[in-house]
Amino acid sequence: MTDLLLLPGDGIGPEVTAQVRRVAERLAGELKVEERLFGGASYDKHGTPLNDETLAEATAAKAVLMGAVGGPKWADAPRQLRPEAGLLNLRAGMEVFANLRPALCFGPLADASTLRREVVEGLDIMIVRELTGGVYFGHPRGIETLADGSKRGIDTQVYTTGEIERVARVAFELARGRRNKVTSAEKSNVMETGLLWREVVTALHAREFPDVTLEHMLADNCAMQLVKNPRQFDVIVTDNLFGDILSDEAAMLTGSLGMLPSAAIGAPGKPGLYEPIHGSAPDIAGQGVANPLAAILSFEMALRWSLGRADLADKLFAAVGRALEAGARTRDLGGTLSTAQMADAVIEAL
Repeated sequence: MTDLLLLPGDGIGPEVTAQVRRVAERLAGELKVEERLFGGASYDKHGTPLNDETLAEATAAKAVLMGAVGGPKWADAPRQLRPEAGLLNLRAGMEVFANLRPALCFGPLADASTLRREVVEGLDIMIVRELTGGVYFGHPRGIETLADGSKRGIDTQVYTTGEIERVARVAFELARGRRNKVTSAEKSNVMETGLLWREVVTALHAREFPDVTLEHMLADNCAMQLVKNPRQFDVIVTDNLFGDILSDEAAMLTGSLGMLPSAAIGAPGKPGLYEPIHGSAPDIAGQGVANPLAAILSFEMALRWSLGRADLADKLFAAVGRALEAGARTRDLGGTLSTAQMADAVIEAL
């Protein structure tokens, strides 16, 4: 069985995942690591961003780590064959429904944020985003031509009780191991799915997690509060669309998208999907300047959540901290190190 399947993808994806492989060889050389084409790279060779063989390998591995997908090269590809469609199909095929997106500010980077140090220093938020439902997967969807020749775009937001319960349960269980507080974000004031979301989360809390503090917050207010007072949050649970937006906002509080990993998990025993939350960054692809830390920290999450090596995860997390304390910085953090040199600093710290 493959322990870790690497899907480098497009743009800077191959550059950062190459550094993950180096770190994995140094830290956990016993792991069986395989690599397959994914996203636009797969489309160019196989005519699809995710072929059946790669999906089968992903579902059979212990953990999957991808780099990034997409870019202007594939802008004219059919929508169902674009690199991003491959990512959605991978998530659905692996049945990973809970996206864990930590927003953690390392002490040495507190001044890299656009917010004041006293606002972000010590920041430690976990955003739990529902990943396989909502408006990204709802039907009907499409663009239709009306009788007068104008067009109408349709996206459908759909959630069931079961979909909401299972992701909320992940959030409550995570909170018990943290600071015991969950903020549920939705738009129950204007959306029926938001109203159902609030009702289901409230009922689950009363039934199974009365020891955890629960607060409800409208998603737009949550966005404002993340900038105003981010340290009030512990665990935020929200739907697919709002989770996409709020987690990217929270990421910037820490100084750079290049710092933040993510995990997508499903039922116990299923492999997890791990990825840096930055995109493929085609504007810097091939230059060797991308920050690999988000990908390396995604591997840290894979060690912790899917590979059963929390001890190695702790070592890797500490090594990233020591590298930053020693002044290691890539361009996005105001430094001059290359992608490989940043990984060198982490490996040296190990």
